[in-house]
Amino acid sequence: MDTIIKVQDLNFSFGSGELKNQVLKDVNLQIKMGEIVILTGPSGSGKTTLLTIIGALRAAGEGSVQVLGQELIGFGEEIYNQTRLNIGYIFQNHNLLESLSALENVCMSLELREGYNMERRKCLGTEILSAVGLGDRLHYKPAKLSGGQKQRVSIARALVANPKLILADEPTASLDKVNGQEAVHILQRLAREQGATILLVTHDYRILNMADRIIELDDGGMR
Repeated sequence: MDTIIKVQDLNFSFGSGELKNQVLKDVNLQIKMGEIVILTGPSGSGKTTLLTIIGALRAAGEGSVQVLGQELIGFGEEIYNQTRLNIGYIFQNHNLLESLSALENVCMSLELREGYNMERRKCLGTEILSAVGLGDRLHYKPAKLSGGQKQRVSIARALVANPKLILADEPTASLDKVNGQEAVHILQRLAREQGATILLVTHDYRILNMADRIIELDDGGMR
C-alpha cells in the first residue's frame, strides 16, 4: 500500500514569546492508503490541530506534512486548495446550511470541481444520500432532520466526490450510542467500497473497534 499521509518532526505552537503555547511536539505519523485510523487522547492533546494541519485547513511551519504525495509545509494557498479537493471532511456539528435541503447541502461540495454540471451533481447527491439511508429525505432541510440524519448528510457530503482521504473530527460526539454507531458503520462501509482512507479523531470508546489502528496523542506528542 502507498503512504497517503506522512508527518515528520511536526511542531506547532499558538502565540509567541511568553504567550507561546506548543500544541504539537515532534509528531511523526504514517498512514497507508485504505487504512481506517483513529486518533485518540485527552482533551487539549492537539488532536484537532493535527487533523486540521493534515487537512490543509491550518498552516504549520516546522517539520514535514505530506498528504496525497504533496508537501504542505512551505507551500501556499493554491496547493492547499488543490489538496482539499481530494479530502472529505466530517465535523462534530454537521456544518450544514440550514437554508438548503439535504440534497443541496451534498451537491454544494461538487460545485467547485470541474466536470460536474447541475444534473450530474443532483444524480450523485441522490445516489450517495440513498446509500446512507436518506433517499426519502432528499428535500428535507436540516431543521426537519434528527441529529443522526444530519450526520448522515454530513457523511454523504464528504463522500460524494469519491475522495481519497476522509478526515472526521468527533463525528459521534453529539449523537447517542445507537445513532453514533450507525453513522460510523455507514462511513466505514462506504469508505471501504470507495477505497478511501479515514483518519478519525474521537473520544468515543464505543467506536474504537471500527479502526485498523488506534494512535494516541498525549500532551502534543505521539504515544
